[in-house]
Amino acid sequence: MKNRSPIFVLFVTIFIDLLGFGLIIPILPIFALELQATSLQIGVIAGIYSLMNFVFAPFWGTLSDKIGRRPVMLISIFITMLAYVFFAFTSSLWFLIISRIFAGIGSANISAAQAYISDITEPKDRAKNMGLIGAAFGLGFIFGPPAGGFLKSLSGAGSVTLVGYFAATLCALNWLLAYAFLPESMKEKQHTKKFRFKPVADLIIELKKPIIRELFTINFLFITSFAMMQVTLAILWIEHYLLNEKQVGFVFMFMGLSSAIVQGGLVGILNKRFGEKQLLLMGAISMAIGLCSIPFVPVSYFLLQLISIIFIAFANGCITPAISSLISQTADKFEQGQVLGMNQSFGSLARVIGPILGGVLYDMHFGLPYIGGAFIMIITYFFVRILVSQQLKVAA
Repeated sequence: MKNRSPIFVLFVTIFIDLLGFGLIIPILPIFALELQATSLQIGVIAGIYSLMNFVFAPFWGTLSDKIGRRPVMLISIFITMLAYVFFAFTSSLWFLIISRIFAGIGSANISAAQAYISDITEPKDRAKNMGLIGAAFGLGFIFGPPAGGFLKSLSGAGSVTLVGYFAATLCALNWLLAYAFLPESMKEKQHTKKFRFKPVADLIIELKKPIIRELFTINFLFITSFAMMQVTLAILWIEHYLLNEKQVGFVFMFMGLSSAIVQGGLVGILNKRFGEKQLLLMGAISMAIGLCSIPFVPVSYFLLQLISIIFIAFANGCITPAISSLISQTADKFEQGQVLGMNQSFGSLARVIGPILGGVLYDMHFGLPYIGGAFIMIITYFFVRILVSQQLKVAA
């Protein structure tokens, strides 16, 4: 019971943080189209957000190793709140880009949250507890997208005022909750270690470590394929399946519900029975099936897309917490934030490449982002098989 209370507060804190994120994701491509953006420009806007994640995930993680997790969470949540206030006043592509830059900086705090969980849980429980972050993300997608679609429709064409204000209010509540109820998790801080902010150099150092390198690569491939799908899915549903903004929000809500069920409930059971490495294999297969099936669903049978979404949600529920758990078990206890930040950074690099690649492929043919993503996951599957085989041989 001692550790459950901080985990619960952290879960609620992340949920509120990601609820604001969930508000934005499904309406961002729609709003960008209203501002006369091309598919490529939409990919670039999504990529800028992820580029900030790439730079600042290791920054927040490394900073949290030195000064503690709590102050990093408070500072980053406040920056996110300011980003959404700016988002409310967005009326041009340049304003949209600036707001996404600051949102990317603030939302890069997931590495600090993962390090917090690593501080207060045993290795055998980490996959389950890391899954709680994914469950919070999923729950954010349950309530965020339909609310975002509704508020966007009230704001009118070319405006996101209500969406921005609502997201900023959520972040303000999030900050107050974390300030009042989230204690510091670190028993020892690295007061003697000099703080440095060199994300590219640190990433190169981590890539020289065998197990870390393989896990980073698997994460990179998975997130690239996921981002290719994520940035184009709302456009696909609107242009080819004739859904409106509210309907798109509800479908994303279903995706969030499926993800929350997998990461909040099934991950612990599956990890206990199969282990993290087998979760990676199952996730790669499920993701390939889910992505490949999306463009082949007939227009008159759109509900079949929900099956594809279930496969994708299951894959996300298996892969994301398994990688975080394995990394936290491999990294030194005084570098949890830094290494988990590097993993988030590597994933953010994939979120820069994935949306741009997805936008380019979508302009060529609407089915290519999903078929291409499935192909990447097939490569990932064989990469994981080799990794698991090598590890098993070492263990033998």
